[in-house]
Amino acid sequence: MTRTAAGRRPASSATRTALPPAFGAALDAYERHLRAERGLSSHTVRGYLADVVSLLDHGVRMGAGQPADLDIHVLRSWLARLRTTGAARSSLARRAAGARSFTAWGHRAGLLPVDVGMLLASPRPHRPLPAVLRQEQARELVDFGAGDDAHDPIALRDWLLLELLYGTGVRVGELCGLDVDDVDGSRRLLCVLGKGGKERSVPYGVPAQRAADAYLRRGRPALTVAGSGPALLLGARGRRIDPRAVRRVVHERLAGVPGAPDLGPHGLRHSAATHLLEGGADLRSVQELLGHATLATTQIYTHVSVERLRASYQQAHPRA
Repeated sequence: MTRTAAGRRPASSATRTALPPAFGAALDAYERHLRAERGLSSHTVRGYLADVVSLLDHGVRMGAGQPADLDIHVLRSWLARLRTTGAARSSLARRAAGARSFTAWGHRAGLLPVDVGMLLASPRPHRPLPAVLRQEQARELVDFGAGDDAHDPIALRDWLLLELLYGTGVRVGELCGLDVDDVDGSRRLLCVLGKGGKERSVPYGVPAQRAADAYLRRGRPALTVAGSGPALLLGARGRRIDPRAVRRVVHERLAGVPGAPDLGPHGLRHSAATHLLEGGADLRSVQELLGHATLATTQIYTHVSVERLRASYQQAHPRA
């Protein structure tokens, strides 16, 4: 059991243990569902469970002792309490979504007579538009493969890393999980394992293929050690690269691009999607490339493009 520096269990674990047995059994079954059936990451599962533990703890305070006792009044009272303690709109929306996921599962599992979460409304979060690079900034970021660093294995790795992040829009976790065999150079396709264990094929361009060829010929062999395994991108010690190292590379490289915002790997994903739409790609194709479960997630990038167009208009047009 994970403990804090003072030797106590984290508050969420202690609260979970103190729940009535029926709630505890439901939580255990729900956790198995999230891990085995939905294939969610450990981080995502912890987030879901923390929200449900908070809900069930509030339910106990209102006299509930088993899942069937949960009703819309309990759910609304729970959100109201969170709001009075200063929870942001985005946090309330996320927690409400977590509650709805639990009650939907509980109804299917026969623990709730009705799916009470269907009646639960939540405030729409104020979703800020993501910062993105201009196309010329993205070009400057990745166009450093040739030159003095052409034989440095770390530089060759970083070149490929940036080409794949921007050229395919993959998530940083997906990038770090790539194996050598996941790169099909003959068709210029990546086999990517995305969220929920779903595989998808993502095309990449000629510049990324040049970077891959250079790295696989001169970079990766110099970094490989006995424990490297099949990992495509290796760290300085020859192990599979860590997402933190990828973020550090992106931040350091962007610092050398004049006027570029300080973005992480996800900012390159945002930039790739925005530039695809600006170049005429349809929304459904971008959804497939990014591995979004719903089209609504992808639509944020249409707003980014419109806002960039509006900014250009206001700056350049004499009648703006």
